Amino acid sequence: METIGGGGDGYGWAGVWSAVASLIFLWSMIQQYVPSQLQDYLTTLSHRLHAAVSPYVTISIDEYAPDSFSRSEAYLAAEAYLSATCASSARRLRADLSAGSDRMSVAVDDHEEVVDEFRGAKLWWRKNKTLPRGNVISWSAHEEERRSYCLTFHRRHRGLVDTLYLPHVLAEGRAAIVRNRQRRLFTNNPSSDWSGWNGRVWSHVKLEHPSTFATLGMHPSKKQDIIDDLEMFRDGKGYYASVGKAWKRGYLLFGPPGTGKSTMIAAMANYLDYDVYDLELTAVKNNTELRRLFTETTGKSIIVVEDIDCSIDLTGKRKKKKKKDKDKSSKKKKTIPPGAAKDEENKVTLSGLLNFIDGLWSACGGERIIVFTTNHKEKLDPALIRRGRMDSHIEMSYCCFDSFKVLAKNYLYIADHELFHEIRQLLGEVDMSPADVAENLMPKSKNKDVDGSLGKLIKALKEAKEEALAKAVAGAENEEEAEDDDEEDDDSSSSEEEKGGKNKKD
Repeated sequence: METIGGGGDGYGWAGVWSAVASLIFLWSMIQQYVPSQLQDYLTTLSHRLHAAVSPYVTISIDEYAPDSFSRSEAYLAAEAYLSATCASSARRLRADLSAGSDRMSVAVDDHEEVVDEFRGAKLWWRKNKTLPRGNVISWSAHEEERRSYCLTFHRRHRGLVDTLYLPHVLAEGRAAIVRNRQRRLFTNNPSSDWSGWNGRVWSHVKLEHPSTFATLGMHPSKKQDIIDDLEMFRDGKGYYASVGKAWKRGYLLFGPPGTGKSTMIAAMANYLDYDVYDLELTAVKNNTELRRLFTETTGKSIIVVEDIDCSIDLTGKRKKKKKKDKDKSSKKKKTIPPGAAKDEENKVTLSGLLNFIDGLWSACGGERIIVFTTNHKEKLDPALIRRGRMDSHIEMSYCCFDSFKVLAKNYLYIADHELFHEIRQLLGEVDMSPADVAENLMPKSKNKDVDGSLGKLIKALKEAKEEALAKAVAGAENEEEAEDDDEEDDDSSSSEEEKGGKNKKD
């Protein structure tokens, strides 16, 4: 009897699965032959009936916006939030390596449901995927299949979800994206590459520069001042809004070559976890392109223009007009070539760069740092580097003894040595860049020879001292020769005047 009963149960389940298979087949036939308009009407009608009797509300977040080819920021934030908070309760997950990320990310798989709780409210998240109808030719990947997150909750929690929960999901999701992403180094493409289906204004690679403030060869107190300033900027969104300033800050790094300007930028990016946009001004044709490049940058980024004094001519119409001599006024004015006026219009001007730094367009977005580097600060227009545009001027000077101690600790793992006193004395007499000091300290074999590296540095400092002394002596001799030549010219001119006076008397 038990065997027969058990067999009856098996046959019952077989009938159920057969009925389900029949319904699925029937539904596929209906979808194939019923017009899409009627399907939409039936779907809408079923949703209305469900909403009339159900106390639950559903919010959908689509992967792609109807008028955009890029993924929705709300969708990405929701996915990052669920991966960080609710993925542990999901039974089916999907692993992926996102663009710009340095580690695998785990997300909720299609048609999977997870539960979240927020201030006593229970909320259900479900990830849906919809396939295209029939044999439709799609021109983009997001038209082939559409994904969305559906958030379902009781209607009594509607105010809580609108005012608190959704902003919470957005903020936590953005923070998770920042934690998981790999910092990127961007460079601007020529404007000829901006158009087309695959056109891009910026191209990027992973930013893998290892520089940090701990390894930067600079006086410790000066480094701490820079770190405090960066932290104040990073955490100062509310403060900047309260004083009516755009959330941006400018830094001017100036000093001789090899003093660590590029290394400083990498250390700033690593400390703040910001992307870096390396702007090549020589590839920008005019002010309009410069404005387009700025609007295509994102927040949490550092926009860099290196060697700005060598990039383009930024003097514009600010050149001072010198008084013309009487004999020059008789010279004919040079004719302007036909294409010169057009060339003047099709270039980046000082006015355009000033608007880029401090104009209305600079307030688009937020949390951006603008860095200019130069070897010759005196060559830059004062309007370009005034406070409010370049808020902080940081001099990257030659290596001092405190900077040397940082480099010795990094390269040789020593904090003190008997040769330090001699090196201190030589660094006070000779100008040597931190890059040159580091090169002399770097071991040439796996077996670190501390004495040999320090001795090599002392030798290089002494040679630099002798060269500087020789240049000083040569310069002094040249000045004496020039003074002697001037005296001879004066004597010859005076003798000629005397001869001319005698001729007049005769």
